[in-house]
Amino acid sequence: MRLCPLRDDVPETERAAIHADLEALRTVIDGMDRVQFSANVSPEPFGRGFGHGFTIDFRDAAARDAYLVHEAHQRAGARLVAALQGGTDGLMVIDLEVTQM
Repeated sequence: MRLCPLRDDVPETERAAIHADLEALRTVIDGMDRVQFSANVSPEPFGRGFGHGFTIDFRDAAARDAYLVHEAHQRAGARLVAALQGGTDGLMVIDLEVTQM
């Protein structure tokens, strides 16, 4: 899970382009699966300024690790960071191992 406070001055077209860049990584990184984006829609007052977020599903830890160092991810990540309040300080990354029931 990636939580990110996008700056208010980032236009919707740039937000959509950032999403498209991240989604396109699925075509070049083996084992990268579903990517989902959303604004924070929680009614609870605990968002702490993280108004947007996205999740990426990976087949396994090796696929995640390949994503982290891939040059296409580095480019897409730089575009995202440029749109965040606080740059890299505005990004929270949480990796979860989710087991299927």
